[in-house]
Amino acid sequence: MADHEQLPVSADLAFTAESDHSRERKVMVSIDESDSSHYALMWVLDNLKESISSTPLVIFTAQPPAKSTYSFAASLSSARMYTVSSAPDFVDSVKENQKKFAIALLAKAKEICASRGVLAETVTEEGDPKSAICDAVEKHSITLLVMGERGLGKIKRAFLGSVSNYCVHNAKCPVLVVKKSNS
Repeated sequence: MADHEQLPVSADLAFTAESDHSRERKVMVSIDESDSSHYALMWVLDNLKESISSTPLVIFTAQPPAKSTYSFAASLSSARMYTVSSAPDFVDSVKENQKKFAIALLAKAKEICASRGVLAETVTEEGDPKSAICDAVEKHSITLLVMGERGLGKIKRAFLGSVSNYCVHNAKCPVLVVKKSNS
């Protein structure tokens, strides 16, 4: 084989080769309720076994902040928009429900990991998912962030922004975006 040819390298081997061996490798998977994040978790369990064998896999989910005001349009024949301030009890109720949902989501993910013999720790934070994920990467000294690609169309991505794109540019570690194949 010629010196310039490269052999295929698995993602696990590539991550091992490029990691700083002086510090512990920590992998974090960011999840939400989407199929793409579930696929990313399963991909990690199938493909990064070596990287997650010595330290727990960190599973993270963000709880979006509860809004204190809600806007809604009047009937179709009226061109009016109304904004209503939420009562503190309502905001607290929304936050509590989001927290319960996040805990249930993380418990399910941890159960999936346990069924595969992988030790996992779960983390949730309240805040905008983009910044909450990047903050968690720093806070927990993550060396590889794995996320699913939601597959937003170009228009939605332009208006809403892509969480994975934001993290690729702002996280303080390598980011692996797992794209689900169309087949």
